[in-house]
Amino acid sequence: MSVPALSPRPGNLREVAEEIERATGLRVEILGGKLVMSPTPRGKHAGTIRRLRHQLTPQLPDGTDLYEVSSIAMPGDPEDYCTPDLVVLPTEWDEDDEWLVDPGDVELAVEVISKSEKAKAVSAKNGWYAAAGVRALLVLDPRGGDWALYTRPRDGEYQGTLRGEYGDELPLPAPFTCPVDTACLPVYGDGARPA
Repeated sequence: MSVPALSPRPGNLREVAEEIERATGLRVEILGGKLVMSPTPRGKHAGTIRRLRHQLTPQLPDGTDLYEVSSIAMPGDPEDYCTPDLVVLPTEWDEDDEWLVDPGDVELAVEVISKSEKAKAVSAKNGWYAAAGVRALLVLDPRGGDWALYTRPRDGEYQGTLRGEYGDELPLPAPFTCPVDTACLPVYGDGARPA
């Protein structure tokens, strides 16, 4: 499938992103004024999201819920936004006419790393979430079976970082009350965990 030829008007990069999503099915984000495209989650990527959703749902604070395909406004450029794989938001989001979430409303953003994602792209995206002030970011990496939890954003960086491997208990910050069981999360490839 080819990406449509588009000539964006100045200040209309978002129109281009939306057209690419419609034409290709790719997930498109705008970070630092640049289009970032990734495949639609499927297989083990989607399975990771589903398994995490099952664990988080029973412990969600009243007035919050889990959302997919909800984009968060990013700082610096009014067109910049990230679309995490899963995000915990106030249930008022159900009735909101806006399409970008205020980062201050995000309790937790979750990114599941795609099989082909580059390490540089992953760390750069973490910086965008911190700069936006997203309180907690959970990055799950099925490529090697590890995870990182970033908390306490300040001055464009997360001050708290907790890392572990699948199988390690993953404690989430308040308002969550139970750790995440990471042993049930799938890894890419034949399913064998790295030694």
